[in-house]
Amino acid sequence: MSSIHPTAVIDAAAELDSDVEVGPYTVIGPRVRVGARSRIGPHVVIRGPTSIGADNRIFQFASVGEDPQDKKYGGEETFLTIGDGNVIRECATLHRGTAQDAGETRVGSGNLFMAYSHVAHDCRIGDQVAMANAASLAGHIEVQDWAILGGFTIVHQFCRIGTHCFCGGGSVVSKDVPPYVIVDGYPAQPRGINTEGLRRREIDADTIRQLKHAYRILYMSNRKLEDAVVAMRALGNARVDQLADFVADRSRSIVR
Repeated sequence: MSSIHPTAVIDAAAELDSDVEVGPYTVIGPRVRVGARSRIGPHVVIRGPTSIGADNRIFQFASVGEDPQDKKYGGEETFLTIGDGNVIRECATLHRGTAQDAGETRVGSGNLFMAYSHVAHDCRIGDQVAMANAASLAGHIEVQDWAILGGFTIVHQFCRIGTHCFCGGGSVVSKDVPPYVIVDGYPAQPRGINTEGLRRREIDADTIRQLKHAYRILYMSNRKLEDAVVAMRALGNARVDQLADFVADRSRSIVR
């Protein structure tokens, strides 16, 4: 059975599953859908069109599905789609897309958006991503599965953040970050392979060794990127191939 506080303001055109919880003074607008077992705290604002899956938790003062912060936005119908099992902490902001892109901001499942983190218009967030306090994404950014953005990390628009990478706190990222790589600094610089993160995810030791070898090829061999990609693929490891594919399929420079 749903638990909706009497002070919450929920538009008649919003669709909430029967067991959704909504806290005091929360405002939910039209064309908002919230899935089963989701819990929405006090003083949250959710605007549509926004679709939120099951088992999400949204804490106080978060703003979800608001208009994009883009001067080109002229009131067009755009969307925010959020998967299952995400945690959106205090004062986090997730905005809808723009007509100039796909018109949609997409968030996967199992992600953690800590206090004051920001996901701008047209971003695409995978699964199991963690954005620490005040980490901020500009528009049109792709963040792949299992990436971690330390506190106060800032990412420039159109960047790609690769799977299993780690951006140290306070990093300023203006180029693509390849999978499995640690970066930090202003501007962000490569620091090695995210060994500890991979061990925590039970990636086998041989694969980690191969990724370290690939890192040396990419960053320490003075090869051209095209030659580095060929050399990495020659290692014959699926995760190294993923790193090589990311580097080969680029529209902007990588952190290097």
